[in-house]
Amino acid sequence: LDTLEKWVTEIFSEIPNNGLPRPSFGHLTQPFDTPEFHKLYRVVPIKKVHSLSITWALPPQEQYYRVKPLHYISWLVGHEGKGSVLSFLRKKFWALALYGGNGETGFEQNSTYSIFNISVTLTDEGYKHFYEVAHVVFQYVKMLQKRGPDKRQVIWEEIQKIEANEFHYQEQTDPVDYVESLCENMQLFQKEDFLTGDQLLFEYKPEV
Repeated sequence: LDTLEKWVTEIFSEIPNNGLPRPSFGHLTQPFDTPEFHKLYRVVPIKKVHSLSITWALPPQEQYYRVKPLHYISWLVGHEGKGSVLSFLRKKFWALALYGGNGETGFEQNSTYSIFNISVTLTDEGYKHFYEVAHVVFQYVKMLQKRGPDKRQVIWEEIQKIEANEFHYQEQTDPVDYVESLCENMQLFQKEDFLTGDQLLFEYKPEV
């Protein structure tokens, strides 16, 4: 540690601190309010695959990192058990896989917006019925919206425990990648959450 501290001091001490606050673009509340949205786009893929992607542009969620509302919603949407969207679509032979969420990268989440995406890998038959597939996804999201999260704390606590276990028993990563990740976390989280803010769930707040 003494050696590392010496190196850091030598390399970085000459960088001036201009004392300016971190820039924020939170006043740009509707970056995607354009005529091009609310439309269906068909793209011919390079390889033979049928994929349906539904994307929402939401208000910025990064300040709720202790709650992680998008992680909670993606857990419900991506569930594969009985009663799930994917279970229903598989019974119809319309889909092979379904993924949802936000990668919490600079493009998908920042001070201007947060993107939430649901991607469904369709079968050939599912491609013929992609309108119905999209309708099922929207129906499920609408159901979650109507029912609300008030009675779902058990699910949130389940997610919290699983993420905690994964954090405590994670494999050792490359030191360079780990330092890079910590440096990014220092721009996003409170000091006490630099090590855990991108992984753990801390607070259950159904209103969020």
